[in-house]
Amino acid sequence: MALQQLDEQQVRDWSREQKDRWWLENVFRGDMPQLTLRSALTGFLLGGVLAATALYIGAKTGIGIGVGLTSVILAFAMYRLMHGVGMAPDFTILENNCTQSIATAAGYVITPLYSSLGAYMLVTGHIIPWWQMMVWMVVISIIGVLIAFPMKRRFINEDQLPFPEGRASGVVLDSLYSGHAGAGMFKARLLGIVAVGTAVYQALVGDGWMKLVQFKLLRLHQWAGLKEPWTFHERLDTYYYEAAARLAWATPKILGTDFRALGLRLTLDAAMLGVGGLMGIAVATSCVLGAFINFVILAPWMIQAGDIVQRISPSGAVVPISRAEIVNQWSMWWGVTMMVVGSLVSLGARPELFRAAFKSMGPRAPAAAATAAPAKGPDLLSAIELPLWVSWVGVPVFSLLGAWITHAFFGVPWLLALVSLPLIFVLTVICTNAMALTSWTPTGSLSKITQFTIGAFDRSNPASNLLPAGMTSEIASNAANLLSDIKPGYMLGGKPRHQAIGHVIGLFAGVMACVPLYFLLFLPPDASGQRSTATLVSDAFAFPAIIQWKGVAELIAKGVQGLPASAITAMVIAAIAAVVIEVARIVTKGRFPLTAVSIGLGVVLPPESTFAMWVGALIFWGMALRHKAPGTRAHAIWVEGMEPICAGLISGAALMGIGNAILNVLIG
Repeated sequence: MALQQLDEQQVRDWSREQKDRWWLENVFRGDMPQLTLRSALTGFLLGGVLAATALYIGAKTGIGIGVGLTSVILAFAMYRLMHGVGMAPDFTILENNCTQSIATAAGYVITPLYSSLGAYMLVTGHIIPWWQMMVWMVVISIIGVLIAFPMKRRFINEDQLPFPEGRASGVVLDSLYSGHAGAGMFKARLLGIVAVGTAVYQALVGDGWMKLVQFKLLRLHQWAGLKEPWTFHERLDTYYYEAAARLAWATPKILGTDFRALGLRLTLDAAMLGVGGLMGIAVATSCVLGAFINFVILAPWMIQAGDIVQRISPSGAVVPISRAEIVNQWSMWWGVTMMVVGSLVSLGARPELFRAAFKSMGPRAPAAAATAAPAKGPDLLSAIELPLWVSWVGVPVFSLLGAWITHAFFGVPWLLALVSLPLIFVLTVICTNAMALTSWTPTGSLSKITQFTIGAFDRSNPASNLLPAGMTSEIASNAANLLSDIKPGYMLGGKPRHQAIGHVIGLFAGVMACVPLYFLLFLPPDASGQRSTATLVSDAFAFPAIIQWKGVAELIAKGVQGLPASAITAMVIAAIAAVVIEVARIVTKGRFPLTAVSIGLGVVLPPESTFAMWVGALIFWGMALRHKAPGTRAHAIWVEGMEPICAGLISGAALMGIGNAILNVLIG
């Protein structure tokens, strides 16, 4: 069925009752299977797997990756193949849409693990029990669902806002089920081939996988005398340093500091190549510029000046200078300043979001057309919409429950937990408008508003601003992303009530898959069985979003007292530079090639990761320039297939990387 939509005049002039009646008569697919047992199970399983990949990438880059289109392609291909061999009836288009909605919800719910919750643990040194993590994340996310559905009537049914990312999923689904299934299967094969190839490479660089193959399966330590497993070095410069040790070659240094201490390594990281392809050349170039300025220019200078030094740990051991020490002792301050100021300026430069937000909270202007029906009328969709009373009852109940568990679990004073609640609605409306118009949710910058607001009440406890800010950020993000997921369902004639239930299923899928994984990967027990936050941030997993949240919390608590004068100077310069860069982007309407937020991100990311992302972005940018002409196989692969290739790189590397970490725990 070809997609149908109202024209601009109809959107402007018709009442909601007219629009609902038109949708029922022309788009609604009646009782076509949607939230079935198999779509729920498929979405749950895909959601858990894709949420794990999102956690892996979030831990490495601080960037949340969408999994909607990936889940659409995977579910379509899986059931098309099973149908082809007679194992199962083919998925309906609405079952596929429901699957992607569940999987997408699973991918979004885990954001606090690599932002607010992680920062809370790093600041306090207290590891949150796993069950408290799960309860808090589910309750907060359900508030987002309950807030979203009353807004759905306005943003989607009445105003017919575009939600570009959701619309893209709807268009892809329609093309797959309207005679273009070959294109969908081609993308699925492309994703599968790249994922398998990436997985093989990741196994070769994974010590856990090589221990399994070489010691447990082939028993090479018994008959070949192998003492350590052979692995291909993911850090390619390791080969140089091994040769340099044998042949007395020079060790590269900047102002007397070893490249390796500065974090300047050359790594072939397949996941980062995929992330770079998705982020684009402008953002990737900004990241690599931030890394170059910080680790090649400023860090050696500050080490020479004595503002970054070796320190003594509480146990009395000497902690040498490393990338993590450079970030924590000095660089974090100007990097976080760049990100916060840049994001706030960027948000302030979009007054249409605030105008639309306030407009959406008020009554809709009366229809201009003489034929328009009265604005009020029977609710034609009451049988398929989520009943509004569920939200009117659920929002206050779950909001108070959320405030209570924030107080009970994390010690946030009742008053501060309650103060954050009025901010939720305003920030959610702003986020939803941003998602509806641009597919961009400014949760990062909006969360800082909550942090600074709560910080004005209590500067003594950094956790008091972290958790309320995480609460408002997660609720706003869930509501906005849910509406983006509902958009393709509305376009394809699905039942909104089923998508609401599916979204909640996805919340449980993401939490159940990723909280245990979080403890296994990032908070493993030591030999005595004790866990420590010292293992949370590492060279392998830099958690830049946690560093940003932690930096803002500490800045609120401590001010600039105790910081080196050079760090304060760098913060002032970074703030000015961020304003200049973002103003330049505004004046040039986005043509200015740098972004302040991405430059700041490059400061807290490992430079080897930023370089790999830049290489990935450069490859896809160059291939897109080379193969512009549609209809060629190269264009189909490198341009139309860019997202499946990147998804294959990310999922293959992430899943095998997670498996490698699990094997190291099990095998030792």
